[in-house]
Amino acid sequence: MLCNVSLQILPSVPEECLYQIVDKVIALIEESGVKYVVGPMETTMEGELHELLEIVEKAQEICIANEAARVVSVVKIDYKAGGVTIDEKIQKYR
Repeated sequence: MLCNVSLQILPSVPEECLYQIVDKVIALIEESGVKYVVGPMETTMEGELHELLEIVEKAQEICIANEAARVVSVVKIDYKAGGVTIDEKIQKYR
């Protein structure tokens, strides 16, 4: 069943390194093959819940592997019977 997971990562790194790490997380999401939309504050993914939560876990590992002393993440999950898609939520705005 399709669901949406939005991920905002806040790695504890010097500001000049912040976007480099965020770009690595977005590359991870892209390489996973799931549908996603990058926003100014978070990235929203569409797929099976277990698959998306694995991406969230790997995102934490990427931050730590890139010298973040700590990473705080905000995760939002939209899950319903029959599934939910990104398009059904934003198509009228496109």
